[in-house]
Amino acid sequence: MGILAGHAPLSRTASAAAADLIRQAIVEGRVVPGQRLKEEELAHELGISRTPIREALHLLQAEGLVEAAPNRGATVRAYELADLEDMYELRALLEGQAARRAAGKVTTAHLEELRSSCDRFELLLDDNDLQALVKENAFFHETILGAAGSERLTGMVHQVVAMPLVYKSYIWYSPAQVAASYHYHRQLTHALERRDAQRAELIMREHVYEARDVLVQHMEAGMPGRGDVA
Repeated sequence: MGILAGHAPLSRTASAAAADLIRQAIVEGRVVPGQRLKEEELAHELGISRTPIREALHLLQAEGLVEAAPNRGATVRAYELADLEDMYELRALLEGQAARRAAGKVTTAHLEELRSSCDRFELLLDDNDLQALVKENAFFHETILGAAGSERLTGMVHQVVAMPLVYKSYIWYSPAQVAASYHYHRQLTHALERRDAQRAELIMREHVYEARDVLVQHMEAGMPGRGDVA
């Protein structure tokens, strides 16, 4: 079976849909840093021509997920630990800014979504369902980005979040670290309820930096991480 096995039928433009599927395969670890992405094989798996595959790979290259080399084609881009640390620095700044902006723009509907997300997250603490935790975590952060109301900021955050996910920073988070992430979410929600922009920014930055420290620790030890529930 190929790396895109089980994919949904392509919709939208073929190149955009192919980019989404390849991006998902990269983030989920079905292809790993340094692995080649062969146009012919991907086109065969998706049942489309090589042209939209080539366009999709160019898009992923612009996002920093893929790199191309002469006579070698496209590969999943590999990063050094220092590069990933830089990404977390940028993520802390960008998501911190998003939290600050959200404090001034958050609506009652946003706050209800954040509270409900925290409630669902709490119910998952003892379930050991990492996929559900990661999904809920993503929903929480996306809600804050939505409340911030900046498409440009959202796009920049997505770009610096993707590569740490490729390095499996969302796997093997300890129960104590998952619980800490939950408490950060509650604190962020309370800060946004009070429209406290400074506190929301500070909490978000600390939340992201804690996720960075977990990834750095495990990569330095040569071990897989258990989480980026940040």
